[in-house]
Amino acid sequence: MTSSLLAWLKIGLISFGGPAAQIALMHRELVERRRWISDNRFLHALNYCMVLPGPEAQQLATYLGWLTHGSLGGILAGMLFVLPSLIIMIGIGSLYVLYGQLPEIQALLYGSKPAVLAIVLAACVRLGQRVLRGPFWWGIAAAALVGLLIGLSFITIILIAAFVGWTTHLLSKTPIKGLNYLSGIKQSRPLDAEGQPVEHYVIDDDTPTRAGVRTDSRHMMMAIGTGVALWALLYSVVLQFGNYVLADMAMFFTKVALVTFGGAYAVLPYVFDSAVNDFQWVTAAQMMDGLALGETTPGPLVMINAFVGFVGAAQHTSLAYLPITWAGALGALVVTVFTFLPSFVFILVGAPWIEATRKTPSLAAPLTAISAAVVGVIVDLALIFAQHTFFPDGQLWSWRSLDLVAIFITVLAALMLLQFRLGMLTTLLVSTALGVVAVALQLP
Repeated sequence: MTSSLLAWLKIGLISFGGPAAQIALMHRELVERRRWISDNRFLHALNYCMVLPGPEAQQLATYLGWLTHGSLGGILAGMLFVLPSLIIMIGIGSLYVLYGQLPEIQALLYGSKPAVLAIVLAACVRLGQRVLRGPFWWGIAAAALVGLLIGLSFITIILIAAFVGWTTHLLSKTPIKGLNYLSGIKQSRPLDAEGQPVEHYVIDDDTPTRAGVRTDSRHMMMAIGTGVALWALLYSVVLQFGNYVLADMAMFFTKVALVTFGGAYAVLPYVFDSAVNDFQWVTAAQMMDGLALGETTPGPLVMINAFVGFVGAAQHTSLAYLPITWAGALGALVVTVFTFLPSFVFILVGAPWIEATRKTPSLAAPLTAISAAVVGVIVDLALIFAQHTFFPDGQLWSWRSLDLVAIFITVLAALMLLQFRLGMLTTLLVSTALGVVAVALQLP
């Protein structure tokens, strides 16, 4: 158990680059290097986490921790995946609130914003390469993008995608090309001297689910009831000892956790609009800065919520009686707890049933369709970021407000990520350096 905790702490400390990079890191560490779980079991868990609301990387960590060490292992794995990021985000938030408006800091952030846009585009490309392996999936992704552009809600698009995938599977006489599902397919394994198959992984394709796992309705209701009771207890504590802005944050980010289908990139437009326009916790510029800072820290990208909580609480007048950093840290903690609590409940309640469906190929089509729709959602997010990055004055499609330097840095960062395969941190450092030089030369 100790070695597992150290492994999850290591993953939490080095999980840079957003959900795609974090999932790849977990695959490399757990499947390829440590060989704790087979590729098929990993993919099955990932498919479930992608269809759930909430950050799929953190949920995948919780699921794999549960699969290897039970409920306690799942809780600890999920917490260790998030904790380093929370501590770092509180430190970054403190520096940002105290010194973020200095010209030197703004110069650093200028180059990082185009890099963030390139990172979003690169994540879209990589997810598309893994999911869009046939014209059917390309059509779902394109339809999702069009649906968002004409005003359909994200949840509506996800539900439609799942329904289309499921009905297509039922009506199709042949397997759908590019179906992203491998569970139940036995891989060839080498034989030992006695002709017996060699076990590749601690948990292989045929390894039965751990003894004692219950899938009865009573267990499900008890688990859900425990999660709801814990949420109510924590929310009552915030109401009793906090103030209305912390209570608003707790309630709003609980809602965000329940609609975060497809990961942070998919729900960021909703958080952006609500935090900036509805609650006015942060400005649009602060939101963009938060995303840039969030890309440079380990842990789930949804930890940008913690940045919103920190900045919103630190500069809110109702918390002026507290030191700025204390108020901000309190806001970040409240937002983090209420963002991730539903994810733990979803995994600990649903994982036993999902393990029981490992050999149910009919689930593959709706899950893959949702993944394809998320590609279109990420493209929509990239368009939103491009508007704020390339047209900083807010005058869309005006050549006079077009920031050519930002376009150059974005293209260069995309090439570094996709063509030259440079790391996320290297790309961010180079882009930031270019931004500082451009500001010094007064090019923007």
